[in-house]
Amino acid sequence: MNAPFDISMKTDEVLRVELEVFRREHRELDESIRVMQERGTADQLMLQRLKKKKLALKDIIARIEDRLTPDIIA
Repeated sequence: MNAPFDISMKTDEVLRVELEVFRREHRELDESIRVMQERGTADQLMLQRLKKKKLALKDIIARIEDRLTPDIIA
C-alpha cells in the first residue's frame, strides 16, 4: 500500500470486488485496534501504524466509492 492506488484503469466490476476486500480489511483493523486498546497489550507505535493503515484504507475506499457512484445533476 506504499504505492499510490490507481483506479483509473480498472473496471467497475474489479473495483467492486476490491472495495469489499478493502472494507473487510478496514473492519478487521478496527477490531484489532479496539481489542489491543481494551487489553492494554499494544504499544503506541504499533497502534499508530495500524491506525495509519486504517486511514489509508479509508481513503482508498472513498476514492473507489466516488468512482462507482454516478454524479447526480440537481
